Amino acid sequence: MTLSVAYIFQHQKLLVDANLQLPKVEKLASDLVVQHQDHVIARDLFVDETIPEGYQLMPIRELIQIWSVAEFLQASRAVQLLEWRRNHKFCSHCGHATEIHAVEYAMVCPACGYSQYPRVQPCIITIITKGDHQVLLAKSAHHKSNMYGLIAGFVEVGETLEEAVQRETLEEVGLKLKNIRYMSSQPWPFPSNLMIAFQAEYDAGEIQLQVEEISDAQFFQFDQLPEIPFKGSIAHDMIMQLLAQ
Repeated sequence: MTLSVAYIFQHQKLLVDANLQLPKVEKLASDLVVQHQDHVIARDLFVDETIPEGYQLMPIRELIQIWSVAEFLQASRAVQLLEWRRNHKFCSHCGHATEIHAVEYAMVCPACGYSQYPRVQPCIITIITKGDHQVLLAKSAHHKSNMYGLIAGFVEVGETLEEAVQRETLEEVGLKLKNIRYMSSQPWPFPSNLMIAFQAEYDAGEIQLQVEEISDAQFFQFDQLPEIPFKGSIAHDMIMQLLAQ
């Protein structure tokens, strides 16, 4: 019997052993195949199911800080595909129950033939500098921690990524930017985002907070940074890249 490496999720928590390794299980017909050639699957662990002895549920956010980039990207793919399948059990056109496509990642309606494919939500995240030694960091109004991060937000319909960078920064902290340039990207499975990183320079304006989103924002000296996002997040990588420059 061939066993498959399994990403078994309960919401945003993943089943791992004491060494943070994934279980190997017999594949079920209901499992979602993440990689065919390597026998990698994903499935849900429902609330009423028993956690196997020797295993634990760990938040995927904590595993990001421990796993390699490749390991996190694979887990990100698995959890996003599961989330997509959960949310598309019925056709958005006619309401009929959907079926899983035999080959593609698609939920197909047998009644009207409409296919629903996985979608990602593009988000911009921007590191903003002022002069040679200052960086803008902001504290979210939604979090109780004292962590300062970067300006980020969803891309709206009909706008470019660069326009989204300008709009989010103007909305959240009242500043205008110049020299906007792409840095990198990272899949972010909370729930199904693609974070697109930019670097930009302060152009004009005084900091004016969008208080329902931002509780504080300041330009910090590079050698006097507050608590920043955890290792493994794209925000942490962006800040480290800036300091390395």
